[in-house]
Amino acid sequence: RIDINIKYFSTLAYVDGWYEWVFPMVVGPRFNPPGSTDGVGAVSLGKPGRSGQKTEVQDLKPGQRSGHDSALTVNVDAGVEIEEIQSLTHVIGVQQPSPSTSIVRLNPNDSIPNKDFVLRYKVAGKRIKSALVTHTDKRGGYFTLMVYPPETLRDLPRMPMEMVFVIDCSGSMSGKPLAQAHEAVERALKHMQPDDTFQIIRFSNNASQLGRAPIRATPKNIRRGLKYVRSLKSGGGTMMIEGIKAALDFPHDPRRLRFVVFLTDGFIGNDLEILGETRKRLGAARIFSFGVGSSVNRYLLERMAKLGRGAVAYVGLEDSAADVMDLFFRRVSHPAMTDLSIDWGGMKVSEVFPQRLPDLFVGRPVILTGRYEGSPSSPILIRGKTAEAESEIRIATCDLTDTTHAGLPSVWARMKIADLYDRGAFDDNIELPQIIKRTALDYGLMCAYTAFVAVDSLSTTAGDHGTTVAAPARVPAGVKYETTVSDH
Repeated sequence: RIDINIKYFSTLAYVDGWYEWVFPMVVGPRFNPPGSTDGVGAVSLGKPGRSGQKTEVQDLKPGQRSGHDSALTVNVDAGVEIEEIQSLTHVIGVQQPSPSTSIVRLNPNDSIPNKDFVLRYKVAGKRIKSALVTHTDKRGGYFTLMVYPPETLRDLPRMPMEMVFVIDCSGSMSGKPLAQAHEAVERALKHMQPDDTFQIIRFSNNASQLGRAPIRATPKNIRRGLKYVRSLKSGGGTMMIEGIKAALDFPHDPRRLRFVVFLTDGFIGNDLEILGETRKRLGAARIFSFGVGSSVNRYLLERMAKLGRGAVAYVGLEDSAADVMDLFFRRVSHPAMTDLSIDWGGMKVSEVFPQRLPDLFVGRPVILTGRYEGSPSSPILIRGKTAEAESEIRIATCDLTDTTHAGLPSVWARMKIADLYDRGAFDDNIELPQIIKRTALDYGLMCAYTAFVAVDSLSTTAGDHGTTVAAPARVPAGVKYETTVSDH
């Protein structure tokens, strides 16, 4: 049983007016490249050691139950009136003690832990009014800057695009996940216009692609692309690095915005290696990750999107992949502003996260959190490109003495820790774990090197040492046990 509190300055995803919070309830099986031993192996119950990995998860066979069902209560304090609250993955009950708070409980009839719990809520009003919020304490000043795009696409011109679709065809994508990926790419191809270009890459044990370089989106080439997508089958491992190399290594056309779209469940064990290769080869590409399935590797997909100034979307097994792709395609083809830069005026800022500024799209604000000294002597200027010309947004001089947002230091510390984790993919600084641990301890946060420990002083167990007891997991909903678990 787990009780969770969500405050209005928790680090939540914000997409299309909805705040989204995810509680992982199952560990999906991971593919580990041949020869690796530091990944996470998936083995059948009672058969440890068969994956050859240092860490293993024992998975139950279809029809088996561990008796470890889930009970979850989430207390939501949005700070402003909550307009709507929902879960697309589970049946929930909702109580609303006040307009700005809700108590959400998982229905006992939907308690099997075989998919992640996703909670979404929408607050009243179309925009958050504050552009800049701050907090100061004995440690210094903290701020969050929010830049909101236009409400609609109506006045935004379309830009020519270079779309590179990278489809995971490994064994874990067998069945409905691959069908969802097919549907999404087919829908995107039908949206393309003659001035666009596209490329389709598949990967499993290796990678192959439709052509040597992106091709023009003529009606003939679109039909060729659709035929190629429909021919893709699942099987083999998840050598994602091969897909990354194929997607990022060919020359970029500067006339078009390049969007690399990964469609995968992310069931791999070498996350840091993938992130390192992505950063090394990224160039001018934007990366958008489509997580396909019921329990995707959100850490990997979200970090790839952050590195690539993109975004992440999730397509559940019962979702319409076409609808998700429709929304994505409308947004990315009409960006509000790209290639952002900020002149902070007299505000001396440091350690601003995310460090790579994302582009500004309808339905997706740019939110930056950092530390500051001093006060602005001139407006904060945000500059970027539109389809027609250079553009500039001015934020008037703000009063930085407001100390009502006491949650900002913790939000900033979480984002710093996440950035340090990401840096570990390409930075061999041996001090990184110590910096992460120090930051977590200073701000009272959980990380890979800290823990909150509760000790039961009422009873004493036998023996003079601890014993590890394996807690078997269920294979995520929609994933085939026989293609992902080492059973012999």
